Amino acid sequence: MHGLGNDFVVIDARDAAIPAMTPAVARALGDRRTGVGFDQLILLEPSATHDFRVRFFNADGSEAGACGNGSRAVALLHGAPAMVETQGGTLRLEPFEGGARVDMGSPRFEWDAIPLAYPMDTFAMPVGWESLAGPMAVNVGNPHVIFFVEDADAVELDRLGPLIEHDPLFPERVNVNVASLAGPDHLKLRVWERGAGLTRACGTGACATAVAAVRRGLVKSPVRVTLPGGDLAIAWEPGSTILMSGPAVESFRGSFRWEDYS
Repeated sequence: MHGLGNDFVVIDARDAAIPAMTPAVARALGDRRTGVGFDQLILLEPSATHDFRVRFFNADGSEAGACGNGSRAVALLHGAPAMVETQGGTLRLEPFEGGARVDMGSPRFEWDAIPLAYPMDTFAMPVGWESLAGPMAVNVGNPHVIFFVEDADAVELDRLGPLIEHDPLFPERVNVNVASLAGPDHLKLRVWERGAGLTRACGTGACATAVAAVRRGLVKSPVRVTLPGGDLAIAWEPGSTILMSGPAVESFRGSFRWEDYS
C-alpha cells in the first residue's frame, strides 16, 4: 500500500500467528533489491484493549511509534472505523472512499517528551546546523524538528537530514522537516524520515509541521500541506487533537516465505 507515494508492506497477523518480527527480518524485507521494499513495514496484531494493534518498522529495521500515512493505509484496509493501539498511543481511524481520516492524538512539546538530551525551549530551539537554525520540536507519536525556510526545495536535505537525525541532541534520533509558506493556510514540506531517509510523503511530519506553523502564527487551521507525493489536510487548534485526512491506495497483494528473510 502507499499514501502519497510513501510505501508500505502490510502484514495482517490479527487472525493468524506468525514468527516474531525482528529488526533483521524487517530490514531484509525492506531491501528494494533483494527483498520486497518499503519505506515502512506495518504489522497488524490482536489487542486486548483496542480493536487491534499496529506496529511500524522503518526500512532500517528500527521500530517507530507512529506513521501517519501508514495509519491511513491501515484504515482503508480495515474498511471500518476503529480504535487502534500503537507504540505512540491510541489512534482513531475512519476510512472514506480512496483514503482515511486519522485522529493522531495530542502533540507534545516538553523537551523530555521529544525527547532531547537536555532541557531546552522547544518553541524556538537555540541550535542550528549550517543554514538550518531555530527549529521547533514536536512529538506526534514520534519525534520531529521543523525548520521554516524561504524555499524548502533549496535545502540539501539529503545531506543535512542524516546529520541532524543522528545528532547527540536527539537520543532516539529525529525526523527532520523543512517547510516554506505557500499561503495563509498552505505549507510546502519535505521530510527526512528517521530510519527511512527522504520519502515522497510523511504523515506525522505533515502533522508536526502544521502544528508548529499554527503555534507560530504562520498559518490558520485547517492547513493544506503539500509534499512531493501530494497534499494532506491537517486540522489542529491548541488544546485539541490532530486530525489528518488524505488518500491511501492498495498497490498489490503477494506472499513470501518467512524463512527466506530470517
